[in-house]
Parts: sequence; C-alpha cells; structure tokens
Amino acid sequence: MAPIPDRVVVVGLARSGRAAAAALRAHGSDVVAYDADAAVDVVGIDAEIRLGDWDDALLDDSGLVVKSPGVPEESPPVAAARARGIPVASEIELGARLLANPIIGITGTNGKTTTTALLGAIFAAAGAPAEVAGNIGRPLTSLVGAVDEDAWIVCELSSFQLEDVDTLRPRIAVLLNLEPDHIDRHGSFEAYRAAKLRIFENQGPGDVAVVPRGFAPLPGRAARVEFCADDPLPAEPRIPGAHNRENAAAAVAAARAAGIGEGAIAAALRAFPGVEHRIEEVAVVDGVRYVNDSKATNVAAALRALASFPGARLHVVLGGLGKRESYAPLAAALGPEDRAYLIGDAAGDIAAALEAASVRFTHEGALEAAIAAARRAAAPGDVVLLSPACASFDQFTSFEQRGEEFRRLVQNLQ
Repeated sequence: MAPIPDRVVVVGLARSGRAAAAALRAHGSDVVAYDADAAVDVVGIDAEIRLGDWDDALLDDSGLVVKSPGVPEESPPVAAARARGIPVASEIELGARLLANPIIGITGTNGKTTTTALLGAIFAAAGAPAEVAGNIGRPLTSLVGAVDEDAWIVCELSSFQLEDVDTLRPRIAVLLNLEPDHIDRHGSFEAYRAAKLRIFENQGPGDVAVVPRGFAPLPGRAARVEFCADDPLPAEPRIPGAHNRENAAAAVAAARAAGIGEGAIAAALRAFPGVEHRIEEVAVVDGVRYVNDSKATNVAAALRALASFPGARLHVVLGGLGKRESYAPLAAALGPEDRAYLIGDAAGDIAAALEAASVRFTHEGALEAAIAAARRAAAPGDVVLLSPACASFDQFTSFEQRGEEFRRLVQNLQ
C-alpha cells in the first residue's frame, strides 16, 4: 500500500469528499476539507473546514491532495498543488491505497452502472461476499474499515475518477465500450480515452483485462479476455436491448474470471431487472409506454435506447447541457413517424440536426411541457422516451433528479 501522508487536503465535499475525509481521519491523518461552495453541508465532517475562496496556504505541510470527481484539473487547489509538486489523487485512488480487497473495476462510455449492478447481483446469487461501490453512488472510501478484506469490491469507474490514479490495480478490469463523451471536461477524445485506459495500466500477469472483441492493445500486462454481444451465455438476460446483452456478456466474462459458477450467473441474468433511470419503464397510460432513460447523458447512450423499441413510434424528449457532440447520428436514428420534444441549453443544436434530417420536433423548453406535448400526440402502442443525450446540469442537479421528475410527471398523468 502506498503511504498516506500525515496531512492531506480533500477538495470537494459532496459524497466522495466526505467519505475520503472520514477514511483519512480513521487512518490517522490530519485533514483539511475544502469546497469552493460556501453553502455546502459540512455537518459531521471531522476535519479543518475551509469554504469559499481558495488560499494556497492550505497546502502548507500537506503531502497529498485528494479530489472529488467533479473537481476539474484547472481548479485553483489542483493547479496550486501541481505547481508545488504535491501529488493529486482521486478518491478512488485513495480507496485503492486503503483497501486490501480484490477489485473488479468497470469503465466505459455507456453501460457501467448496469454492468456493475449486474455483477453485484451475480455475486449475491453465488453467495460470494462482494460490495458494489464507486461511480454507482457509494464512494469506494466509504468501505474502509467496513468490509471484510476477503470480499470482492465491484467498482464502477468514470473517466473523472480514473484521471488521477497511481496505484489502482483491479484484479479484473472491464472496458465496456469507448465512444466520445465528456469532451467538455477532457478537451479531446484522445485525453478521454487515455483516462479510461488507466484502469489497465497497473495490472500484472495474474490479473484479467476484459475488453470488447477486437479492441486495440492495452497498457498493463494482464491476461486479455474478449466479449461480444453475440457471445453464448448461460441464460438470456431479463433486461431488454442488444446493448444490454453486450453488458451481460462483459459481466459474465468478469464473473467467470472471478471464479463464479455458471448456475449463479444464469440465475442472476434471469432475475436482474436493470437499474433506475436506464430504459426504465415507468408506466403505461392509455396504451402508451413511458420510459425513463435519464441516464443517457450522451448521444451514444441515447442511440442504444432508441434501438430498444423496434417497430414502435417514438416520442423522444431530448436536450439538456450539451457535451460538444454531433447530434447528426441521433437524428439519423429517428424515423419519419417519430417526434422529438426539445428542452434545455442544447435544444438549438439538436434542432439543427433534426431539421437537416427532416425529423419532426417542437421546442418545449422544460420537461413538464415536453411530457404534456408528447401525451397529446402519442397513440396506443407508442413510446414516450426520456433519453436526453445531454447532461442534466442546466435544469437539474443530476440525471437522477431529472429521472425522478419524469416519474412524477408520468404518475400525475395516471
């Protein structure tokens, strides 16, 4: 385990930062907990608290900066730490240093949460001790001191979490897919790709790298296992869609590498219902299916959702905070009978792509107006789909809040 300094600065005090501060204090380090938001909740954080404007003096005598995934590289604390030569680590890296458990790390542009949750269900079906953590909502550092060292940790890893790892070495590392995303944060697809592939860089010959069939050579020295959507599986997954069969194939490959038996894998595939906010059927109202895919925060994810309803006329709610992507592939995937309802900051850019492809659309501005318009236009057998292809932060605090608002609005229709 890499040593933990006596004094550490934690930057960002939401869920990950709070967990990191608690793990460091339990380890015996002095902690300075900083957040630029002066109104952030700091109740219960055992640390020296600093909020608001950054002061470089907070780095004095500190040997490490731990940053939450939402903190960009150019933020003042990170830039100042780099200038002083102080190491910067993600909360995931800190967790990897403090935990001796074997880790299954799962990354990719789309499907991470579904695959992580499915793997957790497979371990549960096998009666094998395992914890699910990471980008799925439970900070990795929250497991420090709370989990048996023999338990597997199934950890969803975003590019934001992987961009500042150093010693992280998953026993099994899974890359689901790699498509343009978060270019607004990373600056280029090449930088985004490099962050994702860091999941493999410390793996050795005794480890396993699970990747799509035909994927390019990887960093690290792990044994390579490939998967594909048409792989034979011990059972067909309950969750619909070709993309989810691909997710299931990756989960099966990882589970086999961890020594899980075929019977438990089959049982979990048959029973696993999927995750919230990802092609989640909310209700059928007057013969119209309402589906919450708020987790589709990029074009590639929305394309997977559109392909999940062959033969149905779609009423798709699109828009939010864009990520500098082209919306032309989205427009090309919509048919002449489909209709789009645009919301949020990216509505103008999406409209231009839809207009060029002769796809019908209306500007609705807000989610409530979009749902009302879709209800008026939809007929029995149609699907009203929230699959925004954009982040949520222009109108909502998270994709979860956006999905929950969609659920509320649909329930009101009933």
